[in-house]
Formats: sequence, C-alpha cells, structure tokens
Amino acid sequence: MRMSLPFESAYRHGFARVAACTIPVAIADPAANAEAVLATARECDAEAVAVAVFPELCLTGYAIEDLVMQDAVLDATATAIERLVEASVDLFPVLVVGAPLRHRNRLYNCAVVIHRGELLGVAPKSYLPTYREFYERRWYAPGDDRGDQDIRVGELEAPFGPDLIFEALDVPGLIVHAEVCEDVWVPIPPSSRAALAGATVLLNLSGSPITIARAEDRKDLCQSQSLRCLAAYAYAAAGTGESTNDVSWDGQTMIYEGGNLLAETERFPDGPRRSVADVDLDRLRQDRLRQGTFDDNRRTHEADAAFRTVHFQLDPPATGIGLRRSLDRFPFVPDDPERLALDCYEAFNIQVSGLVQRMRAIGDPKPVIGVSGGLDSTHALLVVARAMDRMGRPRSDILAYTMPGFATSEHTKSNAIALAESVGASIETIDIRPAATEILEGIGHPFAEGEPVHDVTFENVQAGVRTDFLFRLANHLGGMVIGTSDLSELALGWATYGVGDHMSHYAVNAGVPKTLIQHVIRWVIAHGEGVDDAEAAVLQSVLDTEISPELVPAGQDGRMQSTEDRIGPYALHDFALYHVLRFGFRPSKIAFLAAHAWADPDAGAWPPGFPDEDRYAYDLPTVVKWLQVFLQRYFAFAQFKRSAIPNGPKVSPAGSLSPRGDWRAPSDGNARAWIAELKAALPELVED
Repeated sequence: MRMSLPFESAYRHGFARVAACTIPVAIADPAANAEAVLATARECDAEAVAVAVFPELCLTGYAIEDLVMQDAVLDATATAIERLVEASVDLFPVLVVGAPLRHRNRLYNCAVVIHRGELLGVAPKSYLPTYREFYERRWYAPGDDRGDQDIRVGELEAPFGPDLIFEALDVPGLIVHAEVCEDVWVPIPPSSRAALAGATVLLNLSGSPITIARAEDRKDLCQSQSLRCLAAYAYAAAGTGESTNDVSWDGQTMIYEGGNLLAETERFPDGPRRSVADVDLDRLRQDRLRQGTFDDNRRTHEADAAFRTVHFQLDPPATGIGLRRSLDRFPFVPDDPERLALDCYEAFNIQVSGLVQRMRAIGDPKPVIGVSGGLDSTHALLVVARAMDRMGRPRSDILAYTMPGFATSEHTKSNAIALAESVGASIETIDIRPAATEILEGIGHPFAEGEPVHDVTFENVQAGVRTDFLFRLANHLGGMVIGTSDLSELALGWATYGVGDHMSHYAVNAGVPKTLIQHVIRWVIAHGEGVDDAEAAVLQSVLDTEISPELVPAGQDGRMQSTEDRIGPYALHDFALYHVLRFGFRPSKIAFLAAHAWADPDAGAWPPGFPDEDRYAYDLPTVVKWLQVFLQRYFAFAQFKRSAIPNGPKVSPAGSLSPRGDWRAPSDGNARAWIAELKAALPELVED
C-alpha cells in the first residue's frame, strides 16, 4: 500500500496523522456530546487525520458523579455510541472516545474505539483513583483483569479488555493502544505492556481536573512514557462544560513522540481544540530495531504482554496532505536558542575533556596543529586552547603552523596567523611549495614542468606534505598532532587518505558535523571562553569565509576553489547524514523531508545567529541531485577512509562514524540499493 501512494503523500513515507481533541461537553447529555465529537471528527477527516482521541467519559462528562448510575444516562450513552458508529462510515479517522459502559454486573470507565462503521473494541480503565478529589471506585470497577472478553453496547458487540491493540493493515507500523487517565500515573502503565506488544501510538483519554502545576506533571508523564516506550503518546484532557462543583478543568491536549513534543494546544479554551501532528512511524520502528533492550524487556515480561490484535483498513488518501510536524533544516543544530546554547556547551566540553584525558594519558605532549583559517582548524584550535587552560599549561605550548601552498589566499593565511596569535599559541609559517614541487618533480607530474594541471594528485601532494610536516614536527618537538577533520567530511570521504588530513594522533572534530561547528564557534564568541575582542573579530572573519580546501589556484574569473561547488551543500549533506546515521531512513523519505524542510526560506525557524542574507532554499530536483552524491560517496566510496580513522570523541546523539563506535560497515560496499530505492520513487529526477 505504501508504495502505491504518490511521492507527495506523508502516508507513503511512514507518517500517520494523529489528533488529540478536547470538546465542550454537556453534563449527562450523551446525544449532544456525540454531536460535538462528530463535529470535530469531521474536521479531522478533512485534515486526513488517521487517529483522533477524545477526553475521558466525554460522552457523558467526567464529573457527573452519581448521575452515571442512572439508566437514562447509560441507555443514552449506548445510543450515542451507535450514532457515532453509524456516522463514522464516511469518516477517515479512527475515533477513540470516552464513555461509561455496563458490562456484566459492573460499570466501567472505557475508551471506545470506532472506525468506518464498526465498533472495533472497548478498553476499560485499569486503575481507578480514589484519593484526594477522586472517588471513582464508588461507580466503576477496575478493568485490569477483564482481558479476553467481549462486550455488548446496544445492538453492537466488540472485544472488551485492557489487552487490545488496533493495527492498520495498510499503514505499516500504525498500531494503536488506548488507556484512560490514571493508567499513566502508575509505575507500570498499561501502555508500557502494549508498547512491548507492538503498539506505536499510545492514547490517553483523560479527565484530570486542573490544579497548580498539574499540567507540568502531565507533560512529564507523557514525555517520559513516549521516550521510554519508543512511541507516540497523545493526551486529551476534559475542559469546557465539565462540572465545577469542586474542581476546574483546562482541556490540555498534546502529542509527544520519542520524548519530543510535536504539538500542544493552549489551556482553558473556550471551545473545541485539538493538537494535530504527523507521527513518524518509521522513526519509532527504527528506534525499537536498534535498541535491542526494548525487545529484551518484552522477553522478560512476555507472560504479562499477551494482547489481542484488532485489525482495520485505513485507506489513506492518495494525495499530498502536507506535513504537520516541525522539521529542522539543520537537524544537528536546534532552532531553540537555549537548546542550541546547551548543545554547543556540551559539544565543546566533550571535545575539550576528551583531549585533556588523551594528553594526560600520554605524558602531556605539546599539541601540534595546522591552521588554515578555515572553520575546522579554527574550531580545533579553540578546543586545544581551552584544554591547555584546563590542564594549567601555558597556551604558548600549542605549536600552530600555517602552511601555505599553491592556492592559499592571503585572507585565510592572515586569519590563521591572527587567530593563533590572539589565542596565545606559538605560530610559525612553513611554505610547503618547495617540498610539494620536489615530490611532483619526483613523480613526473606535469605541473612540475609548468603545465597548469590541477588534478587530484596535485591536490593530495599538498595535503600530504602538510600532514607529513606536522607528524615530523611532533616527533621532533615532543608533540601530538591534533586532527581537524569533521564528521561531515568523514561521511563524504572528503579527506586525503593516510598521510593527509585524514590522519592525526587525536581527532577532536571527528564527532562534530560541519553545520554545527560554526554555531559552536559563535557560542565560544558569545560566552567568553577566554575570547577577547581581537580574537572575536578574527573568528567572525573565519565564519564569513567560504569553505574551500584551497588546493587549486583561482580560475580566470578569480574565484577560489569551493568545496560546496564540487561536492554539494553541507546543509543538504548533513541533513542526509543525520537521517541515515540516526534512523536508517529510505532515501525517498529523506528527499521528502528535505524538500519540505528547505522549500521556503521564510517558513519555519532558523538557528539563532544564522544571518538573514544567507537564508536560502532548495527545490526537490536540487535535493535529489545532491542526495545521489551523498549516497554514492557515503555507501560506496568513503568507508575505507572511515575504517582507518584515529580516535576522537563522539559528540552527537545521532551517532559517530568511528569503526570502533557507532558505525561498522564494509569498506568495499556499494550504493546500489539506496540509489535504486530513490529512483523507484522519483524516476524522472534520478540519473542512471
């Protein structure tokens, strides 16, 4: 079913739209409340919502107390459910509503699951609060022991029990479980067992009157449950219309996924409200697949995780429906200023502490570093400087070298020298051109004869000479070579193998993607970190300089060699890297996400400090063009370099590319399966 949907459909790419709805209720009036549910359900249908959850006991009101024992109310409730079932025939969403229902000799507080003219099942509340303002055991029986039963509701019959999960046959990974309010406040919620049984979308129908700070407690619980269960958690609380005899209500709704808040509504609304978000079922499936302890936990509790599965057919629309979730253009770089500042603080200090430990372990050598005036070496030098401060050593022990070659610009060279001087490092200039020329002559390269041949050999001779000098200087002066190459370059294989920028004694930047490094440098400027005004000015100049290896002389137009002109924008490559490394997503899904994230430079948030004039967009053909480059380099080319990288600290939770850490792959792989999947989805855009 997934592949039969058009590329534009979010349902093709593993998303399912979920809504957490609150509605005004009429006390003890199921007929009126059913119409209120239907009004919101029709709006959800228009929005292509797959699952819509409503508050606890919303067909009667939660706070009706002894009125719930009246046959008139209970009969009307059964009739209201029959009305919802009948009206749902033409509605897309699975509707999950709260109702009091009679079963055998007791009354149960239930989640009623309805879809396309069918009562799919009824899940009773397991844990009934009878403390402080709550008194539920006066009316209801706990449903935790009611598994493997059926219930009659008017003329309808359906499975009954807390052991029900609801699986869509045509939307892979959409498996729904419903629990009621207090169920999530206990140490082992029913949703935990349901998640172990396969449920990915966990619903909570809540009454929950509001008191000071209770909203934060609810958010903590929903966030924690979604994170611990590797699931989505949608929560809908009662609001307007509930009795305020002794309590009040705020109608809080929210949706979490894997610990991240996707959507929420304002509290104390004056009418119906709903949180709507597209849940990423692929992400949840991949997280569970990777985190083997999740399923190990199921094995431990298998006897307690016996669930009945009720299947249904969703029939998602074969049209584009947009994407209802926040997307980061730079997934390694948070948009929230506080979160970005914390990430930069942690990234920088992970690098610093890793380097301090390594230097102390091998006898406090002098750090030897080549500085080019570019982003990576600038950031590495800042890390080294802070490490020296931590160790109580003089920064003059930092042995920095700028090594101009055949294409080094005066701008980057002067930046490198100015930065090293402002940091307090020892700085020397070594002209590598004589040594590089001698090698080119020795191998008979035409450049040595005066021909303007600037091929890969010409480039790599320069890169190799630079690194060779650094290693020999380290031998000579009792030092260790600090690597500057970053995570993005490792992903693309954009490094000279062996004795080149690929190698060092310790690689401080190996876990930091290119798109994050500039923000860490900005953070270093903004938060002091021993930076004076002169150093800050140099750092800003580095940030303003186009990324270039400076290995090929400027062309006739005077334009210097640009890395991004040759291998593509690091913004798109880091986007692909994050989703490949962290989630193993299909290339077509990555293209879909990137096209949404980058379509409009004026839509969505940009990272704090990102210059307005640099805000740009990429269309789908551009995304696909560079995604092919990424896939080819990442899977078919670069692994042999990654298999031999030096040590360096992991920084991003998305992962590292160390062959000893997060990423183990054959050096002689290929990209055929990834390119084929992308071509099958977008044949007109993928080159053969």
